[in-house]
Formats: sequence, structure tokens, C-alpha cells
Amino acid sequence: MAVLPQVEKTEVEIKPSDIKIDTFRASGPGGQNVNMRSTAVRLTHIPTEIVISSQNDRNQAANKENALNILRSKLYTLKTEKKLKKLGKERRAQIGTADRSEKIRTYNFPQDRITDHRIKKSWHDLEKILDGNLGPIIKKF
Repeated sequence: MAVLPQVEKTEVEIKPSDIKIDTFRASGPGGQNVNMRSTAVRLTHIPTEIVISSQNDRNQAANKENALNILRSKLYTLKTEKKLKKLGKERRAQIGTADRSEKIRTYNFPQDRITDHRIKKSWHDLEKILDGNLGPIIKKF
């Protein structure tokens, strides 16, 4: 059994034209009501092909409302997962692979040198550059 979030009707909008509703006779205990009336509900969300069945209550309207709530929760979960996946993809694109080939600049303190790997140029006197003397670097860019 899955635990799904309680989703408000305003958070996920389900268009009536996107839903196919089937009714059928419920199975299990319930006496003559089960055998005589179609109280169970099967909802099919056409765009995502998600199918939800509900036959908990002896009332068709209650089963339909229950199925709609479950469908709303599943659609909300899909929407959130899609959003997180997109965010993760964008984040990975910004971070990169962190390989040495992606480095932009190297600060080599023992050799008193800065190397910019994008333009393949090095400058010496690291202390002056770090103090704000960026003139030689700006000229090369």
C-alpha cells in the first residue's frame, strides 16, 4: 500500500474531458447491493493512462470521489517528480562533470603563477594580481 499526499483540488486541476469513467459491480462482501448495483468506479486519466479503481463504499458517488482524490494525488506526485528531475538536470549541467578538463583557472602559489586554461595564458606575480592588479589579465581577454 502506498501513502499518497493529500492534494487540494486547486493544486491539481483535472479536466472532465480527460477522464473516462466506467462503473461496474463491486466484488467481495456487501450482500445483495454488490450483486445488483454498479457501485464500483474505474477512472482512466486519458493523457497519462493512469487507471484508478475504487469499490470501498456502497455508494457510487463516494467511490468516484475517492478515485478522484487518488488520481489527484498521483498526478501531483508525477508533477513533482518531473519538476525535481528537470531541476536536477539543470543543476548537473551547471556543475558539470568536475573533471580536470573543465578547469578554468589554476592558482599556483609555489611557482607564483596564474594560468587561465580557456585562453592558454599564464601570468606571474600572483600576490599583485590577487591584490587587485588585473590589468594584464583584462588586456588578454
